Amino acid sequence: MTIRLSTGFRDKMLGDNPFRTIFENGVIYVYSGVQPTSADNAVQGTKLGEITQDGGDFTFGSATNGLLFDAPSNGEIVKDPSQVWQMVAEADGTVGWGRLMGNALDDLTESQTLPRIDFSIGGSSADLSLNNTSVSSGATVTIDNFRYRIPAS
Repeated sequence: MTIRLSTGFRDKMLGDNPFRTIFENGVIYVYSGVQPTSADNAVQGTKLGEITQDGGDFTFGSATNGLLFDAPSNGEIVKDPSQVWQMVAEADGTVGWGRLMGNALDDLTESQTLPRIDFSIGGSSADLSLNNTSVSSGATVTIDNFRYRIPAS
């Protein structure tokens, strides 16, 4: 597993902001290649698409098509079961990693204040598992499960 937490996310979690609030109406950008060594770093790789509600258009600062999470339970939070999370591929490529971002404008450059979580996407050993990691422009990919867990120890 290669989950990487940004400084901005860690600082907000240590303050008065729970995960669910930090990433409410957020988005996941999906990239090819290898993820950066820190979620504070600028993105690398080709952007293959955005995971949003129903694969709809997303705009930072707007709740429209943003992702929602269910109430936390037993140290984990999952996607809101009432939402369908989808990505409409913007380019051909092999999925490598993703970045979960909140709803505040994120220009994807280096930042130590923006909340971000980077994670691997791939087969069964990845943080987010897909049946097929090869995508073609215009294809729709549905994300059935998403979970973030804080271990007890």
